[in-house]
Amino acid sequence: MEHPDIRLVERDGRKFYLLGTAHVSQASVDLVKDTLHELKPDSVAVELCASRYQTLRDPDRWRNTDIVEVIKKGKGNLLLAQLLLASFQKKIGKQLGVKPGAEMMQAMETSQELDIPTVLADRDVGTTLRRTWRRLSWWSLSKLFFSSLFGIFESAEISKEEVERLKRSDALEEALKELSQHLPEVGETLVDERDRYLAAKIFSAPGERVLAVVGAGHVSGIARYLGEVQDVAPLEVVPPASKFSKLLGWLIPLAIVAAIVYGFLHWGKNVALRMLGMWALITACAGALGCLLSLAHPLTTLSGFLFAPIGALHPLIATGWMTGLVEAGLRKPRVADFEAISEQSLTLKFMYQNRVTRILLVMLLTNVCVGLGNLLGAASMLKAAQL
Repeated sequence: MEHPDIRLVERDGRKFYLLGTAHVSQASVDLVKDTLHELKPDSVAVELCASRYQTLRDPDRWRNTDIVEVIKKGKGNLLLAQLLLASFQKKIGKQLGVKPGAEMMQAMETSQELDIPTVLADRDVGTTLRRTWRRLSWWSLSKLFFSSLFGIFESAEISKEEVERLKRSDALEEALKELSQHLPEVGETLVDERDRYLAAKIFSAPGERVLAVVGAGHVSGIARYLGEVQDVAPLEVVPPASKFSKLLGWLIPLAIVAAIVYGFLHWGKNVALRMLGMWALITACAGALGCLLSLAHPLTTLSGFLFAPIGALHPLIATGWMTGLVEAGLRKPRVADFEAISEQSLTLKFMYQNRVTRILLVMLLTNVCVGLGNLLGAASMLKAAQL
């Protein structure tokens, strides 16, 4: 069948129909349904991973999220990143009256009705985000964080015509190309790696005629890699943190301890204690400031003040984890908070009012402030030594 949003690719005598969609377009939902009924392929591959499929299938699964376990496992930042990534699509979908991922669910539901085998072809979203995180430099991380954060303030209406225009592969590919130019690491993990992964999974789908329902921006990449990528295992491995970042995590605390020891040996106990006190006070105030900025409970703010010097000296202890756990204990998330996450787009007001997202803010802002306070406190020790 011929359609501007469907690309036919033939490999090894098999036919692969790549249906490019906009993830919040009613036209894409209708196209998926009509194509399945007309084409009746041997199998259908969709751009979903198991976890995202379960989320779309059961939006209420948020109710079972244990925020304490999320923080203990160090996945708070990952959860916040997932919420930020989902927020943009949710905002557009609300404007157009289409739920994000509706076309993927339409593909799954119609395939089941027609008794056509389905394949979840996308890489786990957590793996994608962790691989992206590992590749980003500190500068790139800062740009990505602030651009995502400032995106919360944006409320501009996006017309249906604009979304349909972006559905065309050339416009969307240009947008992804621009993103890759600003953050090459993001383009590699979010686009190119997933193109290869999707291509391998689609090629492994059973049958002579396979329909693949994917985002329009992936169509060209999948067509390029289809039949070439066989082993996806390397793309599922999360690389360990770089030796430099591990070393840096220990060097800063060791430098602070060394400075205090040096002050004791050369200027005496009083100077060393003054240096220690100045550093500890600034770092503690930074921990409290992070809690204040996130409108945390007063006792959480006190814990930030007390835990910050300890967390700053131990790279395996993040002050934000501690304050996040305290906040979760003092203001336990309600069922309504988890329900709201699946129903609403993220706004700054929402993130402060919702107990789940506020806990994540407490964790994030505390860590950011303690990191900056640690550096400022280290610099202040030199001034304390001169007094």
